[in-house]
Amino acid sequence: MRFALIGTMAVAILASVATGWMKGDGRAGDHPEPTLKIDNQPLKREGSMTVSFAPVIQKVAPSVVKVFTSTEAKPNASRRGPGLEQFFGEKFRGFEFPDMQGSKPKSGLGSGVIVSPEGYILTNNHVIEGADTVKVVLSPGNEEYTAAVVGVDPKSDVAVLKIDALDLQPIELGNSDQALVGDLVLAIGNPFGVGQTVTMGMVSAKGRSNMGLDYEDFIQTDAAINPGNSGGALVDAEGRLIGVNTAILSQSGGNLGIGFAIPVNLARSVMESLINHGHVMRGYLGVNIQDVQPAMASHFGMDGSTGALIADVVPGSPADAAGLQAGDVVVEFGGKKIKDSRHLKLVVGQSAPNQGYGLEINRGGELTAIEVSLDELNDKSPQWASQSSRNAESYWPGDMQLEELTPDLRRQFQIPSRIMGILVSGVKQGGAAWQAGVRPGAVIREINQLPVDSLADLDGMQLVDRESLVRIWYKGASNYRVIRSEPLG
Repeated sequence: MRFALIGTMAVAILASVATGWMKGDGRAGDHPEPTLKIDNQPLKREGSMTVSFAPVIQKVAPSVVKVFTSTEAKPNASRRGPGLEQFFGEKFRGFEFPDMQGSKPKSGLGSGVIVSPEGYILTNNHVIEGADTVKVVLSPGNEEYTAAVVGVDPKSDVAVLKIDALDLQPIELGNSDQALVGDLVLAIGNPFGVGQTVTMGMVSAKGRSNMGLDYEDFIQTDAAINPGNSGGALVDAEGRLIGVNTAILSQSGGNLGIGFAIPVNLARSVMESLINHGHVMRGYLGVNIQDVQPAMASHFGMDGSTGALIADVVPGSPADAAGLQAGDVVVEFGGKKIKDSRHLKLVVGQSAPNQGYGLEINRGGELTAIEVSLDELNDKSPQWASQSSRNAESYWPGDMQLEELTPDLRRQFQIPSRIMGILVSGVKQGGAAWQAGVRPGAVIREINQLPVDSLADLDGMQLVDRESLVRIWYKGASNYRVIRSEPLG
C-alpha cells in the first residue's frame, strides 16, 4: 500500500462564533481580504433519512472548479562542448551551449473550490507546484480563466489561487472540528478529467497523519476519490465545505475506499495567512515532544495517556522562558485539550506569534497552569525534530557497552556539550537494544527521572526485575522509553 497525492501530474485559527459573512482583520497585504461565508453550527444529525442529495449538489457544484496546469519545456543545464577548440581554435575552449534534450512540456489536472466572491480558490500545493500557467474552468458554463497563485504552503499541501470573475458562487465553509466519524460526506471534483463528479461516503476517521507533511490532521473518508480530485471539495450533508481532498491510500493509484482531505479549519487558517501576510505565520514554542505511551503514564503520575510529553526544551525558546521542563506533559493549550504530540504541533502552528497563551501541564502528577508567549516559526528557529515514539516500550538490554562521556567521545559522536549522561558506545546487533532502535552514539540522560551523569550513578538504581523510564538523546533529539529488565510473557 502507498500514499498517493491525487493530482495527475499546510497561524492563528480565526473562527467565527456565529453563522454569517466574515471579512479579514484588516492587515495589509498584496491581495484584498477574502469575504468568507461561514456556518459553525453543528450538523443536524436527527430526523428522517435523506433520499436525494440533488438539492445539495445543485447548491455547491458551481463552487467546484477544474484546475489545469502547464509547464513549458525547459532546456537542461548548459553542457560543455567537448573538443570544439580542436576545430575552431582556442577562443572556443570551454564553450557551453543549451542541452537540446531538455525537459518536455507537461500538463496537469486537478480541482479547486471557490471560497469567496473576490475569486479566491482553495486547492492543493501539489496540484500547481512547478506550473508556469494555471487555468481554472468554472462549472457549469466552462468559462476559462487564468489564475494567479496567491501563495502556497508545502508543509500542509495548501495552495491559494485567485481569478478575476464576476458572479461567482463561493461555497459555505463549515467547521471541520465538529465533523464526527459516521457523518455522511460528498466528494466533488474532476477525476481523471472526465468532468465534475460527485461521490458519497462517510467520515471514516479523523486526525490521520504520517503522509509526509509537516502539518497533518487529515479527515479519512470512503467517498470515492481518484486522480484529478486533488483540491476538490469534501462537503457535509448540508453542503458546507469541511475538507479539501488531497490523497489516497492505494496499490494501483485508483480508489480503494481510503481517501484523505485537509480539514477546512486548517486550510482556511493557512489561506488567510497567505493572503494577509504573503506567507504562513506559525507559532513557535521550542520543544521536542512525543506521545505518552500507556506504559509511561504511571511514571508521570497520570491515569491516562493523552497529552504531549516534552522530551526536551530548546534553550532560549518561548518554552524555556515560560519554565517548561523535560518530563512535563502538556494536556491543554489555549483552552484546547491536547490529544497527543501531533495535536500539540498543529495547535501551536495555528496559534498567532507574539501572543500569550495559557497551558495546563502535568508535572509529577500535579496539574500546573503556565503562560507562554509564542515566537514566530521560521527557517532560523532553533529546534530539534521530534523523534517517533514508536518502539518507546522495549527491554533493558544487557548487550550495550556504556562509557563515561569524554571530550574525545563527544567529538567522535558529535554530542553537544550541553548533553550530559553516559554514552552507549556499542550495541550488539540483533539484540534487544538494537531491535529497540538504540545505536552507538546514544546518550542515556535520565533513569526514572533521575539524572545520570556517570556510570557511578547507576549504582543503587535497582534496575533488575523492574521497569525503568529512560530518557535517551540520539542525533539531536531526546526521547523517553519504558525499558524492562526482561521480556514480558
